[in-house]
Amino acid sequence: MSRTRLVFSGSGGQGVVTAAILLAEAAVLRENLFAVQTQSYGAAARGGATRADVIISADNINYPKVNQPNILVCLTQEAYSKYAPIIRPGGLLLTDLRYVKIERKVEARQRELPMYDSVMEKIGKPVVFNICMLGALIGLTQLVRVESILSVLETRLPAEVVAINRQALELGLTLSQTARPRVA
Repeated sequence: MSRTRLVFSGSGGQGVVTAAILLAEAAVLRENLFAVQTQSYGAAARGGATRADVIISADNINYPKVNQPNILVCLTQEAYSKYAPIIRPGGLLLTDLRYVKIERKVEARQRELPMYDSVMEKIGKPVVFNICMLGALIGLTQLVRVESILSVLETRLPAEVVAINRQALELGLTLSQTARPRVA
């Protein structure tokens, strides 16, 4: 791995910042990589636009902002409309089928997954939507090992919610195996 630049985007309350933090911690604490994580919120934390940037690298990172991500995750239409133009050519664009309708062609590998609907069908609690997305992302990219994410989840979360988050992570991994390229 040289350097991977990610942007997680969505709406406040969807957990994009939490997912970004978990990924960065897994990279640093369990994979011995360098990582930085930054975030920005819209006018209102819950319901407003949210963006979290992560850079993961085998080498030092000198600038924490992501201008052109290799990987872009969009969990809302607003996020997609705002950030799709910045993805690096050849990158990966991951969207949720329920909340995002692909409207433009981007020079990236586009993967649309039914993450939210799968979480509601299999788990029934939307609070783990972000962890399902993180599992799908890990399944598609192998940025870090699944065990690294699980280890961070176990140390960061109360014991009573680890099992449901593990289930959501595994659901995302399963969804990533069924991901097909979007046909224009």
